[in-house]
Amino acid sequence: MFFKEYIIRVQRGVSTENSWQIVRRYSDFDLLNNSLQISSLSLPLPPKKLIGNMEREFIAERQKGLQAYLDVITTHHILSNCEPVKKFLDPNSYSVNYTEIALQHVSMFFRSEPKWEVVEPLKDIGWRIRKKYFLMKIKNQPKERLVLSWADLGPDKYLSDRDLQYAVKLLSSCSHPYIYKITFATANESSALVIRPFSEKGTLKDLIYKAKPKDPFLKKYCNPKKIQGLELQQIKTYGRQILEVLKFLHEKGFPYGHLHSANVMLDGDTCKLLDLENSLLGLPSFYRSYFSQFRKINTLEGVDVHCFGHLLYEMTYGRPPDTIPVESFPPAPSVFIVSVLESILTCEALKNGMPTVSRLLQMPLFSDVLLTNFEKPQFKIPTKLKEALKISKECIEKRLTEEQKLIHQHRRLTRAQSHHGSEEEKKKRKILARKKSKRSANESGEEHSAKYSNSNNSGSGASSPLTSPSSPTPPSTAGASSIPPAPPPPPLPPAAPPLSTEVPTARPDVSASRGALLSSIQNFQKGTLKKTQTCDYSAPRIS
Repeated sequence: MFFKEYIIRVQRGVSTENSWQIVRRYSDFDLLNNSLQISSLSLPLPPKKLIGNMEREFIAERQKGLQAYLDVITTHHILSNCEPVKKFLDPNSYSVNYTEIALQHVSMFFRSEPKWEVVEPLKDIGWRIRKKYFLMKIKNQPKERLVLSWADLGPDKYLSDRDLQYAVKLLSSCSHPYIYKITFATANESSALVIRPFSEKGTLKDLIYKAKPKDPFLKKYCNPKKIQGLELQQIKTYGRQILEVLKFLHEKGFPYGHLHSANVMLDGDTCKLLDLENSLLGLPSFYRSYFSQFRKINTLEGVDVHCFGHLLYEMTYGRPPDTIPVESFPPAPSVFIVSVLESILTCEALKNGMPTVSRLLQMPLFSDVLLTNFEKPQFKIPTKLKEALKISKECIEKRLTEEQKLIHQHRRLTRAQSHHGSEEEKKKRKILARKKSKRSANESGEEHSAKYSNSNNSGSGASSPLTSPSSPTPPSTAGASSIPPAPPPPPLPPAAPPLSTEVPTARPDVSASRGALLSSIQNFQKGTLKKTQTCDYSAPRIS
């Protein structure tokens, strides 16, 4: 039995060195599509065909259809980051079962902390492959529910193991009205574990999408049944609260860079920030694929502001923006909302750089919001750790800048290649080539004529200019003494045709045949003629 196999070339980032090939059958695509059905999205997978599926035309058409299917998946922000797609495109990097690894680490933790107990795993409630969640309880408080999150270390982990462990443990001492309380946190040389209270109300994203907190991420957010933004007062209040906590973290020198609506927990009418540990662990941001395209977003403060723009758009319109930058905004509950969005998400804003958090707080949308929570923030970071966090932040920003530079260079190269290969550019090159060829031919003709003219007009060399037999060459007057003229050439035999006495001058339109004729006449040698005998019958005859 024969199976058609398709070779897929996969590349991560802009470097062609970071690319590989995988072989997949249609059945593999079908399995992937089945695993993505939970998203409720209508994906363009070509249908099965049992008869005539080995014909050349069908295979070519099927190949185009599968490419279109992959294009849709890889350009969808949530789908492209989910585990089934990652495993399909990069099986070598994602062959590990991270749920089992997380359970091993959690079991080791329970040996030293026996008061905790796992109720159930919360499967796929987050978007990260290497971060797993479990519903927990305390043995002597069985009704209280908590959430344990376990995460592997990421590519931006620059703290030493000792500083990392200290910083993660310090998070439980952080007290702020707009930061979600951490019950327990610990880290080792390979991962971290954090426990927080479980909220039945869920996150800000759950509120916007009207989703259940325990449902899988793909089911909750890929294809909401109803798209509707929040009320104006909610947008103003939640936006002000989030900006206040960002300002607090920036002033403390604590890097964040992980703001999005699923990282904002709702506690009554208050928004509270989640996952402060992400930047310490070096995990990539949810919106990294967006802000890495723009070189002016090169600090974590700028990253936070850019992510706030995404969050504000989502709160306003009930969905994320289709593209970044945003060219035009739909009608909003207030013109002040559009004003803030324009300062963050438009092409001009992305070229000029992000506004500061303090500047956003002064804008009319947020400046008149009254905050009712007056809890005094407390987050003491030792000087030594603060210096380590500063160095880590600089390293994170440096890697981001280098990535942005590579993307910028790749984009310029791609634009140049696309322009050079366009039909219009090809036509221009053909026209220029024809003009150049014509000009070259003309210049070649002129050069040949000029060379011949010089050889005829020059007084030196083996040849001399053509003259009339009756017109001797006049003596030269150049120099101090006169040179006697050369003797005239012997008269031509009567059989030769008469020649023009005009010396030819160089003209652009002299033909090659005329030049060849003149050259042969000039080089004529009398000695080459055959001797003849003449019989003269003109004298009178005597009989």
